[in-house]
Amino acid sequence: MIQLKNVNKVYEDGFHALKNINLTFEEGKLNVLIGPSGCGKTTTMKLLNRLIDYTDGELTVDGKLISDINPIELRRQMGYVIQSIGLFPHMTIFDNVATVPKLLKWDKQKISKKVDELLKMVDLDPEMYRERYPHELSGGQQQRIGVIRALAAEPKIILMDEPFSALDPISREQLQDELVRLQKEINKTIIFVTHDMDEAIKIADQIILMRDGEVVQKGSPHELLTNPINQFVEDFIGEDRLRQARGLPPMTAFVNEDYPSVKVTASLDAAIHVMVDKKKDQMPIVDADDKYLGILSLYDAVKNRDSEIKELVDESVIAYRESAEVEKFVASKETIAPIVHEDMTFIGVLDQDQLLEVLHEQIDQKSGVTS
Repeated sequence: MIQLKNVNKVYEDGFHALKNINLTFEEGKLNVLIGPSGCGKTTTMKLLNRLIDYTDGELTVDGKLISDINPIELRRQMGYVIQSIGLFPHMTIFDNVATVPKLLKWDKQKISKKVDELLKMVDLDPEMYRERYPHELSGGQQQRIGVIRALAAEPKIILMDEPFSALDPISREQLQDELVRLQKEINKTIIFVTHDMDEAIKIADQIILMRDGEVVQKGSPHELLTNPINQFVEDFIGEDRLRQARGLPPMTAFVNEDYPSVKVTASLDAAIHVMVDKKKDQMPIVDADDKYLGILSLYDAVKNRDSEIKELVDESVIAYRESAEVEKFVASKETIAPIVHEDMTFIGVLDQDQLLEVLHEQIDQKSGVTS
């Protein structure tokens, strides 16, 4: 975890670049610093690897003051990805990726294994790309190498300074998708600087919007989109994005993960007991691997006590992917909405009380009702 407490940066000419910054970058989260030019986002990032030092306040990494950490050792423990990629043109892709592990004196076998793992992670065949040079790769491929080079020494923290801004729109979107996918695998603490709000919304766990050296608002993309605190935030996000965000959030915003389910191999009496005990008239049925199969109704179960669960499962009640728009359920005639991962593993069901509360809030806002 990285924490900044009342951090200020004042240059010798008197310019106050950062003003009383209080931030927490939680472990394993992707944090995006964004704001207009000169707002302090890049200055904040440079504090983290001691390219510059703060004037006063407190900056800690895992509880240790950053000023007590040797700058060279600190930088070797952090991955760093920049806009211009910065690959060494005279070195092969293998040697580029292996740069920091070699400085850390890893043995050759360990380095070779790590480089191949990382190339495969970004869908670049090691046999094909290991011995190539940067000029033989496309811009998007070079940036992929820049990203995995930052991962090579297995750092806990990765700094990314507008890494995709020089790419064409298609490559940029592909790299954004790649980063989101990679983060699910590597679970690093990432601090990402951008000036692109669409990029921030797409990739961030936490967005930190800055202006004139101050943090104006911080929170999840959903929090900023649905609750901008002032006109500057609204203007920076943009009317079109705000209008789109006024729709209902995805299924995951309303999921009740405590809703019970029953294995298809259980006895019908056991299922009835669970439904009566939990006061449910419908019960999701799952297989041995918790994959969703359908719904069992209490009415059917009581009426057919001599049957097995598999004979009574209603497979017509569809399950919704966690990323699905909740409007799909609102527009349906179903009375229950099971929610599943992409592989059909059961997560829970839609909390309709919570959904109804949000719908009422939106209706009140649109009609001008205030509490």
